[in-house]
Amino acid sequence: MPLALLALAVGAFGIGTTEFVVMGLLPPIAADYGVTIPTAGLLVTGYALGVVVGAPLLTVLGRRVSHKRMLMLLMGLFVLGNMLSALAPSFGLMLTGRVVASLAHGSFFGIGSVVAAGLVAPDRKAGAIATMFTGLTVANIVGVPLGTFIGQAIGWRTTFAVVAALGVVGLLGIARLVPAVPRPGGTLLRRELKAFRNPQVLLAMAMTVLGFGGVFAAITYIAPMMTEVAGYSEGAVTWLLVLFGTGMFLGNLLGGRYADRALMPLLYATLGGLAIVLALFTVAAHHKVLAAIAVLLVGALGFATVPPLQKRVLDQAHGAPTLASAVNIGAFNLGNALAAWLGGIVIAAGFGYTAPNWVGAVLAAAALGLALWSAALERRTPASGAGTGTAEAVGTGARVPVPH
Repeated sequence: MPLALLALAVGAFGIGTTEFVVMGLLPPIAADYGVTIPTAGLLVTGYALGVVVGAPLLTVLGRRVSHKRMLMLLMGLFVLGNMLSALAPSFGLMLTGRVVASLAHGSFFGIGSVVAAGLVAPDRKAGAIATMFTGLTVANIVGVPLGTFIGQAIGWRTTFAVVAALGVVGLLGIARLVPAVPRPGGTLLRRELKAFRNPQVLLAMAMTVLGFGGVFAAITYIAPMMTEVAGYSEGAVTWLLVLFGTGMFLGNLLGGRYADRALMPLLYATLGGLAIVLALFTVAAHHKVLAAIAVLLVGALGFATVPPLQKRVLDQAHGAPTLASAVNIGAFNLGNALAAWLGGIVIAAGFGYTAPNWVGAVLAAAALGLALWSAALERRTPASGAGTGTAEAVGTGARVPVPH
C-alpha cells in the first residue's frame, strides 16, 4: 500500500475521534450545560447533519482545487471547529463548534476514498479504502477511549483541545505524504450529478443511511445504557468504547478483505447479522457480559458494511465518483442523525435506555431489504456493469478524471 494512505489514515484518526468521543462524554457535558441527555444527544445529531450538508457543498466548492490542497483545507476547518467546541461557554456554541468540525468530515472521506482507490490497482481499491478507514476504527480503540478518560479525569473541554491538536498532526501528514497532483480539468459538475440518476447509486446510499443508522441508534446512548441498565461504572464506559472500537477495526478488515470478492453476499450477512444482534441487545443490555459482547458485535457488523457500500457507490458512479463518494459519506451521517434523533425520542417517551436498540434493529433490517432489492434489479439489468465504471473512475491510467 502507498505511504500516502498513512496520511489519510492519520486524518481519519482525528476525525473519528471527534465524531465518536462525544458519546462517552454526554453525561458530563449535559451536566455542565444543565441540559437533559436527549438534548445533549443533539451534539451527535448536529454533527451528523453537518456532515450531510458539508459533504456535497464543500466537494462542489472545491472541485477546481487539487485534492491534496482540499484535504489540507478541510483539516484546517476541522481544527477550528474543535477549538470552538473546547472553548464554548454555552450549549449553543458547543453545538456550533460540532457543526463546523463536521463540515470537513464528508468531503475528507469522500475525496480521500477517491484518492485511496486511485493509488492502487482496480482489484485492490476496497482494500485501499479500508486502509484509510483504519484510522477511523483505530480512533475508536485508542482515541475515543483516551478522550473519554481525559474528559472524565480532567474535563471534557480538554478532550476537544487534544482532538484539535490531532487535526494539526493530520494536516501536516497530508502536506508531507499525499502527492501534489493537480486535478484534471475534464470533470464537469453536470457529469458528477449524472451519477445520481443511477438507481443503484441511490439504493446504495439508502442502504448506507439505514444500515449505519442502526449502529448509531444503539451506540449514541451507550454511556447511559451501560451505566443505568447494565450496571457498569462510569469509568467502565471507556473500556466498553475500546471494545466497540475493536469491533469496528475487525469489521473494517472483514469488509476490506471480502468486498472485492463477494460484495453483495457480504452485505446480506452483515446487515442481517446486525439486525439480529441489535434486537438481542435489548435483552443483553441487562447483563454485563452479554452487553459487552453485543457492543463488540455491533461495531464489527456495522463497520463491515462501510468498505463494500463505499465501493459500490464508486463502482456505480461511472467515471465521476468524487461527489457521489462524498455524498455517500454524508449518507452514513444522515443515518447517524436519524438514529440519534429516533433514539432520543423513544427514551424521552419513557421506553428506557434500551429502546434505541429496537430502532436500530428495524433500520438494519430495512437496509437488508434494500440490498436484496438492489441485487434483484441488477439481475434484471446485467448491462449496468459495475466493474467497468470503476476502472475509469479510480484506475491509474490517463482516462482517470479525478485520481488525486
